[in-house]
Amino acid sequence: MRRAPTILHLDMDAFYASAEQAAKPSLRGKPVVVGGIGPRGVVSTASYEARVFGVRSAMPTAQARRLCPNAAYLTPRFTLYRQVSDQVMELLHALSPLVEPLSLDEAFVDLEAGGTEADTAAVRAVGERLRRDIRRTTGLTGSVGLAGAKMLAKIASEQAKPDGLVVIEPGTERELLGPMTVRTLPGVGPATAETLRRAGIHTVAETAEAGEAELVRLLGKAHGTGLYAMALGRDERPVVAERDAKSISVEDTFDVDLTDRTRVRAEVTRLADRCVERLRAAGRSGRTVVIKVRNYDFSTLTRSETLRGPTDDPGVVREAAARLLDLVDTTGGVRLLGVGVTGLADFTQEDLFAQLATEKAAEEEAERERRVAAEAAREAADEPERPRRWLPGLDVIHEEHGAGWVQGSGVGRVTVRFEQPWSGPGRVRTFPVDDPALRPGEPLPLVGGPPDGRGSEPYGAPAEPSAGPAQEGAAQKGAAQEHPAPQSSAPATRPNSVSARAASEPGTGPETESGAGMSSR
Repeated sequence: MRRAPTILHLDMDAFYASAEQAAKPSLRGKPVVVGGIGPRGVVSTASYEARVFGVRSAMPTAQARRLCPNAAYLTPRFTLYRQVSDQVMELLHALSPLVEPLSLDEAFVDLEAGGTEADTAAVRAVGERLRRDIRRTTGLTGSVGLAGAKMLAKIASEQAKPDGLVVIEPGTERELLGPMTVRTLPGVGPATAETLRRAGIHTVAETAEAGEAELVRLLGKAHGTGLYAMALGRDERPVVAERDAKSISVEDTFDVDLTDRTRVRAEVTRLADRCVERLRAAGRSGRTVVIKVRNYDFSTLTRSETLRGPTDDPGVVREAAARLLDLVDTTGGVRLLGVGVTGLADFTQEDLFAQLATEKAAEEEAERERRVAAEAAREAADEPERPRRWLPGLDVIHEEHGAGWVQGSGVGRVTVRFEQPWSGPGRVRTFPVDDPALRPGEPLPLVGGPPDGRGSEPYGAPAEPSAGPAQEGAAQKGAAQEHPAPQSSAPATRPNSVSARAASEPGTGPETESGAGMSSR
């Protein structure tokens, strides 16, 4: 434990949903849900306005729709989120060389390694400056926790939400943690919490009072010893700049259970290719191929095969995944499929025969593509162009009306709202799905203004937030001070918007679309 709160934890506020609200003026102050919005989709992020109705991350989208039917349900735009995340991470690296990203919107920073004075006033000033810089650079808000340990810094940032800063002074840890539920501690999931509940342990204080010996008896030596230390506020984990991935995987959930064996095999092949793309993007190779199959009755099976050496060859991974699929009975229907690679390494041990097979397959595929292209060219005059898929929330450009985003599509039509981050709420227009003047677009910057050079201020609260007296006092005691959500002046108001269904986020839902309109005043 450090004697000064020099470990910072940043957590962006409702990141995906806030980015969508910043990009779409008509959605500001209204419930927004981002994630898998098909029948089996899962919520990735809900805006604070949607959370008023009980919508939470990891909730089935169907349940979210029942709780908040008038929210805007949008497909994730990871290109935008990664752009904003890169801007935020650049600001964090300016503070210290030791930055440990946990996700696109969350990271630990060791301020002491960056030369920040080990003093509460100094680290608080750094945290406040970081929040101002994030707002100015991205137009979004983030919550900051400062403490002498990673666990405590994360707890502090949770208490600071939304758009706040909390400092936990060394020496106040046990007073702060005592009344909290045991689920607050890292590593305590539903099973551990239930074991402790049966033993009459519900809070962190009761966990500490139980003693190390009792926790070891209940949970085992490693888990019990670690939990006891954390209940006392002790966490010696360092901030690690490079987090070594143990596996890389992709998976999809399907709207309708797959019963056709040929379709199942084709989906596994597609997932294997996506997995290899991620593997190569990370500059890694893997030794063990794993498939995951969730059946119609929610039973889940995994099968794995260890290769002779690490590989990033798509042919090798496809063939291994196909062999593993042959070991699984899918006749009852498949709800979810996944392909992953473990045993990661920084080098590859090429399989000559697999390489030759891959090259031959590539040549055959190229020849097939040439034949298909030639046939398509001959039939182009006779067959109309197939309708495009327009997913709610995605960027589009119209030759006459400019940039906008899809509100919904179906019955051969697509509804688009034409607005930009720096404009007011825009007009809504409807086009045929095959309108040649309409094409996919790229995300616009959230801050900076239109191309004519006119600047724009980040939407929401003032550009330079600062902690008030109440929060100052609470922080000295290690307690939380919450600020009102900047995105909304009336979060409990139901907007007059209707959802649209679309493909879910990769890895959490289906990649299919069913049309439904969405309108907004």
